[in-house]
Amino acid sequence: MAIIDFPGPPAPNGYSHTVVVAPGSRLVYISGQVPIDAHGKVPEGWAEQTRLTFRNVEAALAAGGAGWGDVIKLTYFVTGTDELPAIRSIRDEFVDTARPPASSLVQVAGLFRPDLLIEIEAVAAVPA
Repeated sequence: MAIIDFPGPPAPNGYSHTVVVAPGSRLVYISGQVPIDAHGKVPEGWAEQTRLTFRNVEAALAAGGAGWGDVIKLTYFVTGTDELPAIRSIRDEFVDTARPPASSLVQVAGLFRPDLLIEIEAVAAVPA
């Protein structure tokens, strides 16, 4: 993975504008993960839901033979943006903050269950 800086928009906060995948890398796509545990329970609050969602993404990455160091893109779907500092802080527990993946965040009216606050998709590139 190569991160490319370019003139234009200001330096991003905790993500990269451009990530290039090395030839021959195997791509792993992770469907949107939500904060539901193995028993079907959803924790309350942004911090707890965000941390569980990242753990669920981590488990899905492992199932695909990837890890956080392989993640090149994260997409967040959130029901509100007031808690972005908490989301970023928890994200930094998982991603390489020196080489963060590209990211997008979309505020949505709701997710498939009204008690869910966040959903995260990932794309990873595993070196050949």
